[in-house]
Amino acid sequence: MEPFSLAVVAAVFLLYAMVSGKLEGTVLTAPLIFAAFGLLLGPAGFDVVAIEREHSFLHVVAELTLILVLFADAARIDLKRVREDHNLPLRMLVAGLPLAIGLGALIAAVLFPGFSLWEAALLAALLAPTDAALGQAVVSNPVVPARMRQAINIESGLNDGIALPAVLMFAALAGAAHGAGESRDWVQFGLLQVTLGPLVGIAIGFVGARLIDRAAENGWISAPFQGIAILSLAGLCYVLSEAVGGNGFIAAFVGGMVFGNSIRNECSFLFEFMETEGQLLMLITFLAFGAVLLPEGIAHIEPLHFVYAVLSLSVIRMLPIAISLLGSGVRIPSYLFLGWFGPRGLASILFVLLILEEAELTHQPQILSITVITVALSILLHGVSAAPLANAYGSRAQRMGECEETKPVTDMPLRSGATD
Repeated sequence: MEPFSLAVVAAVFLLYAMVSGKLEGTVLTAPLIFAAFGLLLGPAGFDVVAIEREHSFLHVVAELTLILVLFADAARIDLKRVREDHNLPLRMLVAGLPLAIGLGALIAAVLFPGFSLWEAALLAALLAPTDAALGQAVVSNPVVPARMRQAINIESGLNDGIALPAVLMFAALAGAAHGAGESRDWVQFGLLQVTLGPLVGIAIGFVGARLIDRAAENGWISAPFQGIAILSLAGLCYVLSEAVGGNGFIAAFVGGMVFGNSIRNECSFLFEFMETEGQLLMLITFLAFGAVLLPEGIAHIEPLHFVYAVLSLSVIRMLPIAISLLGSGVRIPSYLFLGWFGPRGLASILFVLLILEEAELTHQPQILSITVITVALSILLHGVSAAPLANAYGSRAQRMGECEETKPVTDMPLRSGATD
């Protein structure tokens, strides 16, 4: 990136930092502001930030962000507590996520008959993960029952890593259908990616947790370097998995999950990092989204792309979530609340960048356009609706009295690093 472009980006971050406290809890969310700044400063606007989609800087930032987000999101989820008293996100992940991918693929196949079956499934998988950071006013609003906030928080923390193997497999099969190599080679490659990656992640996550525990108990490691050691584990998961033919991103997710559920010492530094340096990387990604991906997506947009984006944020998300919650005891307003607040954001952006770099697809421009338009709509609609709908739902929940929605649950850290 040119020095002038870097100066402009730095000025944008400084300007936002100066007013960030005033903007908390308003409809002007950080992802919305940075995506808008990116669009304004990029080629579609004043063209003062010169970044191309193929630029190595963009891909390095995207890969580093994805590695850290996958590792940290998985590490902050206590699986034992999830099993004990967080049945709602379990239902949403085990039943709702596959149903959303299936329904999304079906609707994509109907709306876009030129797509192969695997391209339709890939599109649905790209848009399946959710990003609670886009609706931060929901997961951090104490008026909303803790059980509902934590359901959204836990689901968004795990569904990106769970959806990733499906994204990789569908991309491999779509690439094979495009003629990029023999189908058998692609399938074999995909299977190695989704099997060796988890094995490496399990090994590094477990051994890393034990080493850090031992070092902390013996006073060998200081608190700041404990954090650096944890971040190094995420990098090791990625690099070593790629070296043996696995997928580094899956390894980072599995490694984070094993690490977070194996370590005995508190790993608060990891959450503090995601609050500061990690937040910086995520906002750079949204800035790049507005500057690079959004203009390219708009350039290929067709009416049906917009139709699918709207359906993805509504029917394709809300119907599977409603089905997954049947028999849970929560009421219809909660079905709608949990169904609507499934924002599409960081994971979809990073996944589509990964796929565009690695896979050869017949309808690559269309898949990019649909994904970008869906994320852009989500940034706008979920950002604007988060605060008012959270307040409205919270007021309604208070009138419900004792019910399934208000059952006490254990708290888990948000991606921002705060706890509820």
